[in-house]
Amino acid sequence: MGVRRYNDQQVESHVQDFYRDSFCILENHFPLTKLDAWSRAFQPLLEAHIANEGRLQNRGSSRYYVTLPFAEPFADPDFYEDGDILAIVEKLAGADFTMGQLATDTPLSGSDYQELHRDAPPLFPEWGKETPPFQLAVNFPLVDVTPENGPFEVVRGSHMVSKAEALRALEAGETKLEPIHLKRGDVMIRDVRHLHRGTPNRTDVPRPMVVIGYSRKWLFRPEVSIRVPRSAMESLSPRAKKMLRFNPVVESVEEKAEAEVYQSFAY
Repeated sequence: MGVRRYNDQQVESHVQDFYRDSFCILENHFPLTKLDAWSRAFQPLLEAHIANEGRLQNRGSSRYYVTLPFAEPFADPDFYEDGDILAIVEKLAGADFTMGQLATDTPLSGSDYQELHRDAPPLFPEWGKETPPFQLAVNFPLVDVTPENGPFEVVRGSHMVSKAEALRALEAGETKLEPIHLKRGDVMIRDVRHLHRGTPNRTDVPRPMVVIGYSRKWLFRPEVSIRVPRSAMESLSPRAKKMLRFNPVVESVEEKAEAEVYQSFAY
């Protein structure tokens, strides 16, 4: 928890990759044994979500967004309080950043291409310019991401131009959509404003992608939060308490919303 493997120069290199491309990748970062535990715990959550909310199809056909409970194995400070990740996040979102999302996106067989979109609108659309980063997604897969099982596709550098300009450049052949093939253990830190889409999973195995969301302290998106059990909040490190301070505190992890409230996601 909080241990750094990267020196300051390496952290800065990842930050510069992010500013240029809209994302950076930390290879072989998380231990596979822990990811195995996440996979085992996630499967029944996915099955229950499909049974209860599968009709909504809010992420596209056979693609499901599932918020994870803040409980073992998901409430692991080795993930959300990782020293290298937080060093990069702090450079991008300021020293007083917050954590407000712990969830997954999973395409299954039968999924399709999503429309090209961004996960957040510009802060000031009437200004006609993009701002420095304000919302980050830390993604890592629970299975290897291959060309066959639904890789995430992104237009590099599109976080600092309007959606219209990014689409124009794409249609003119000045840029391109690129699939991101992450392996288990890899981590991607990305700006949610870049132009991207999910692609079809053509296998019979689900492709879960975890997202931990960090943002500047003043950003509030009420449809996204982490329900933190009171007992867990009391045992957190001071830094974790600060990161999670704006999330609802509940008496039990069993107290959960009747339905997933993060429905509108594409901009």
